[in-house]
Amino acid sequence: MKGVFRMCEKKIKLPMDEAREFVSTASKCDFDINVFYNRVIIDAKSILGVLGLDFNQTLTVQYAGENDAFENLIHRYAVCG
Repeated sequence: MKGVFRMCEKKIKLPMDEAREFVSTASKCDFDINVFYNRVIIDAKSILGVLGLDFNQTLTVQYAGENDAFENLIHRYAVCG
C-alpha cells in the first residue's frame, strides 16, 4: 500500500547546540514528528518546544513517514540499547 508507513520510534541523545539543525530538518518532513521524555510530548518542528527539552535526558522520537535527511540525522544521534 503506497503512502502507508508504520510508526517508528528511536531513542536519541540530542546536543543542545544541534537543536536548530534538528528542528530545521524535521520541519522539511511532510509527516508529524513528536519528541517524548518523561510525560512531555513536543512537536519536533517547534524550536521553542525543542529548546525547552532537557538535553541531558535520552529522548524518544516518534514518526510515521520517510525522509532520508531526517533518517540520517536521527541515526547520528541514536542511542543504542
